[in-house]
Amino acid sequence: MLVLILGLIIFIGLHSIRIVANDWRTQQIERIGLNRWKAIYSIVAAVGLVLIVVGFIMAKRHIVPLYVPPAWLRHLNGLFMLIALILFPAARVPNNSIKARLHHPQVLAVKTWSFGHLLATGMLHDVVLFGAFFVWSVVLFAASRRRDRLNGTAYPPGTVKGTVIAVVAGIVLWTLFAFGLHNFLFGVNPMA
Repeated sequence: MLVLILGLIIFIGLHSIRIVANDWRTQQIERIGLNRWKAIYSIVAAVGLVLIVVGFIMAKRHIVPLYVPPAWLRHLNGLFMLIALILFPAARVPNNSIKARLHHPQVLAVKTWSFGHLLATGMLHDVVLFGAFFVWSVVLFAASRRRDRLNGTAYPPGTVKGTVIAVVAGIVLWTLFAFGLHNFLFGVNPMA
């Protein structure tokens, strides 16, 4: 469990710099340059992600049940995942109404993904992983919206084309995960 927690501290801590130390971040980018900042950031994020994956695999060997969710919550998670996997590409697809309305759909995707998994799983390692991401995404979304208000950030209105592309991309991702990729990558069949 310690490896999982260390990975979460590194990964989420790194992704929280804009929340807790935005001025320091700006100073570092000015000092070392944007490309070097991105390189260091990417390496540290990758280390954190690897530790999360390895730590989660290690923690799964020591089963500590906290609660047993009813089967219908596991199935409801399929709906949460569909929403999350539509929100995720909406962060990158240009000119879509989802991003225009929600402003930070990728953060909301993480929030939806983690909340759904908290409902569907009940082991200690699941609660540590998904709970950490859920709390972080709630805080990050609030901080991001506050930063947008302070900076007067305006998001361009979406188009039907951009919105359809984001939704179709999300449905394709959900289909791939639901009917094979999730089981292949994580050893869990979400449709069972």
